[in-house]
Amino acid sequence: MASADPLSRYNEKRDFTRTSEPAGKTGRSTDGNLFIVQKHGATRLHWDFRLEADGVLKSWAITKGPSTDPDDKRLAVRTEDHPLSYARFEGTIPKGEYGGGTVMLWDQGTWEPVEGKSAKDIEKGHLHFRLHGERMKGEWLLVRMRPRPGEKRENWLLRKIADAYASNSADLVEQGLTSVLTGRSMAQIAADKAGTHPLQNKKGKDFDAAMKKAARHNAGLRPKTARTRKDASSALPTFQPVQLATLVDTIPTGNGWMHEIKFDGYRALVAASSSKVRIYTRSSLDWTDKFEPLAQQIAALDLPPCLIDGEIVAYDSQGNPDFSALQNVLKRGHGQQQEKDHLAFHAFDLLLQDGLDLKPLPAIERKERLEALLADSRPPVHVADHVIGAGEKLFSAMCVAGQEGIIAKRVDAPYRGERTRNWVKVKCTRRQEFVIIGWTTSGTRGRAFKSLLLAQREGDVLVYKGKVGTGFNSATMDDLANRIATLTRKTAPAPVPRAEARGAHWVTPKLVAEVAFAEFTAEGRVRHGSFIALRTDKTAQEVKPERALAAPQETAAIRITHPDRVIFPETGETKGDLATYYESIAPLMLPFAAHRPISLVRCPQGRARKCFFQKHDSGSFGPHVSHVPIAEKHGGVEDYLYVTDTAGLLACVQMGTIEFHGWCASTADVEHPDRMIFDLDPDEGLDFAEVKRAARQIRQHLADLGLVSFAMLSGGKGVHVVLPLTPGHDWAVHKDFAKRFAEALSIAEPERFTATMSKAKRKGRIFIDWLRNQRGGTAILPYSARARTGAPIAVPVGWDELKDIETANSFSIRDAADLLERSRSKPLRGWGFAAQSLPETI
Repeated sequence: MASADPLSRYNEKRDFTRTSEPAGKTGRSTDGNLFIVQKHGATRLHWDFRLEADGVLKSWAITKGPSTDPDDKRLAVRTEDHPLSYARFEGTIPKGEYGGGTVMLWDQGTWEPVEGKSAKDIEKGHLHFRLHGERMKGEWLLVRMRPRPGEKRENWLLRKIADAYASNSADLVEQGLTSVLTGRSMAQIAADKAGTHPLQNKKGKDFDAAMKKAARHNAGLRPKTARTRKDASSALPTFQPVQLATLVDTIPTGNGWMHEIKFDGYRALVAASSSKVRIYTRSSLDWTDKFEPLAQQIAALDLPPCLIDGEIVAYDSQGNPDFSALQNVLKRGHGQQQEKDHLAFHAFDLLLQDGLDLKPLPAIERKERLEALLADSRPPVHVADHVIGAGEKLFSAMCVAGQEGIIAKRVDAPYRGERTRNWVKVKCTRRQEFVIIGWTTSGTRGRAFKSLLLAQREGDVLVYKGKVGTGFNSATMDDLANRIATLTRKTAPAPVPRAEARGAHWVTPKLVAEVAFAEFTAEGRVRHGSFIALRTDKTAQEVKPERALAAPQETAAIRITHPDRVIFPETGETKGDLATYYESIAPLMLPFAAHRPISLVRCPQGRARKCFFQKHDSGSFGPHVSHVPIAEKHGGVEDYLYVTDTAGLLACVQMGTIEFHGWCASTADVEHPDRMIFDLDPDEGLDFAEVKRAARQIRQHLADLGLVSFAMLSGGKGVHVVLPLTPGHDWAVHKDFAKRFAEALSIAEPERFTATMSKAKRKGRIFIDWLRNQRGGTAILPYSARARTGAPIAVPVGWDELKDIETANSFSIRDAADLLERSRSKPLRGWGFAAQSLPETI
């Protein structure tokens, strides 16, 4: 690829009297290590990957775009070098010109070869390098493939190196649908006629001036989204009380619980809104300054207004979260951190987002929303992983790894700012907080004291709990000695037996120590205690004994009558089987079904007998099914049904419910929809392959508008294309967009699509049912059973796996265990959630 003039091929291919692309000449960026990626809708969509070297942009066309999965080796075809001035180009290349089509600036940043490598390695056929971009980060590898006989193009492979930025669950191409320069979609860039030829016939200073003008033009085109609106929801959220876990002696069982690692760090509540970040301790102290590096990392994510619950940790030499390491980092100051013990934030709950209070939602839905919110995050910001059921395996793995234990959370429970049994903790070793009430002197040289005397508050009094004399290093002892010296007093703050008080010195009970120990003795003293650290985030008044309770039992508290009644006569599934399915699948279904007005398909005598829709209730469903008053078109108000937990789902099943259909809005804000559904309903006789092709086509059209969408098998004949949205627009806007989108497709391909419900006009076509997207409209909810032959269910699927699925009813209520297992797979992580708004134009 080398040549005397590296840009000769670039210039030869272009007519600069027609294209707005800059003419080619060598140059250098400020730092000389620029990298960019341009999404290019030419004859075939691809991503142009460019690295600055030798005064030009070395370029490769990546046909499928980059992937953060180290197992995905993406084809990268080497193309001609491009000039540095091309790095900020975003616009439209005229048809008929080389590369005609729309160009988006998809990523930008800097790069450098890894240690021992250089840019000269490109001509050797391999390059190992690091990227510091907005989307592409960490280590990557470019390797030239051996050419085949007669092959003219130079084929390379681009691969992500397994590092902290690698992920087998994040799809950069599917999630990154807008420009990093202007925030526009490909369709918006293509529609920008004013910016189509801003550089035409410009050279020298005129070219530079035109480039600046184009930049100003683009800067004013960032779409106004819910995140950029100056309203009350954009304010930085304030502190709220955190939920606390109850210590139990065994692990809760069943699919009604999700299990997470119990991190050994500081509990933290992060309030964020764009570049504004505040980090609070569990007791509402503002520790943003102490955790400044994390605050900067979170600010860089440009999050909408949100309040995130999590844990801040540092790591020991083995890479495990370690509280002592965290304290060392804080003492040393974040400016002197070592690479191995950088602070990290593990997020595990989402309390508020965009002004919406999420605390009443089920824990599993809050977790799914959190994963979607932080989909673009990278270390040191993490989303704490979880497993549904199988807590024993996670607990065993954590204990073997020397970790503290696990936290188990009811999947259907709301968030409450107090200690509840909806969150429980199981510890590998006993660890509790104690108040330091004194110390004993030591005859050992170099030791400031021999042991610390401990107490805990029981009711209104301090009760002595014994001594701890191990776990100190010299630095810890010096720090404690200095702190104790300022708190000395003459009398014991709690009654201590005379034998144990002999030789003791007393302190005012303000310091809190975390201590690991084997057990409490019969006298209530710690046995084999070892000092862990001081807890400066907790007060002495909070320190109370933690007594392990029996683990909560798995129960939905709903009695299913007539469990042997056959509901699906063709295959024999009973009412009891259906109830078991919904109880098992509730962790996956509740994020989409809870706190949403629903309509039920009830078949009290089975699906083959009389079935009917129901959306109102006079009280016959019992206390586990809730009601929300909604104004009707005629001016009255009706109470609509909704559920909040597993018990609510089962109460509906007890009343003969098979299907659950939901609004495109939540009960918290029924006038502002939060998702859009396009139901692809094929005419009788149409092959399912046509439906799949149509779904992928709709997905691409939505992607061109900068919108992420998801696929779901309907359990009937078709596929639903699901479009999650940030609430902010009303039903009129929602319905209008859905209608115009469907009609545009039917006009473009009338032989394939219709946007009209008429059976006559549907013949041989696919009806794009947009009517679900009007106020009061409903759509089948993910994981709902269908009142059809074989007990099928509506199932979310990944776009890639949709290709290999043969029917829309490929899963049934017999597949609950498999569905739970596949729910954590790459295609389904974060399914159905995305922070995005409708564009102003189609």
